[in-house]
Amino acid sequence: MVARASWLLLGLMLVGAVQALELHSPDIVDGQRIPEKQVFNGFGCTGGNVSPALHWSGEPGATKSFAITMHDPDAPTGSGWWHWVVFNIPASVHELEAGAGDPALRRMPAGVVQSRTDFGKPGYGGPCPPKGHGTHHYHLTLYALDTPSLPLDQNAPAAMVGYYLNQHALARATLTGLYSR
Repeated sequence: MVARASWLLLGLMLVGAVQALELHSPDIVDGQRIPEKQVFNGFGCTGGNVSPALHWSGEPGATKSFAITMHDPDAPTGSGWWHWVVFNIPASVHELEAGAGDPALRRMPAGVVQSRTDFGKPGYGGPCPPKGHGTHHYHLTLYALDTPSLPLDQNAPAAMVGYYLNQHALARATLTGLYSR
């Protein structure tokens, strides 16, 4: 009976030691309003359009790369709106600095791809919902992937990237920011 209790205790300790994938940002707080610095600059919005700083931990041991997406399911399009699509982030990278989503600034690690968003070009495009459309939810999702790279380039549409992300995801973590105007 003592041996069985010891094994049970060891098992509970090991289960408790498993760390879940976590995504954090000093710029976007889960469940809170997204700051103007991250809001799009266009379509009637006058934000800074600066991608948020992000950092993460707790990925599965088999992780070979990461990807990040930002999607607004509340956009009145029938399929939502893709604001950011980033993949082929090396497994050794655990953070992106604010503004890394601007391809012109070249702040992404080597080999990282930012593909086309619903704004029609690669890179970060912040929130800018229609006036009076209510609160929109912006899901920033980090994917830990079992492959070092996806066979896609910056012209890949978000739906195609999503297909590969779902095929290769080992774990996901999401932050949801809110915005309305």
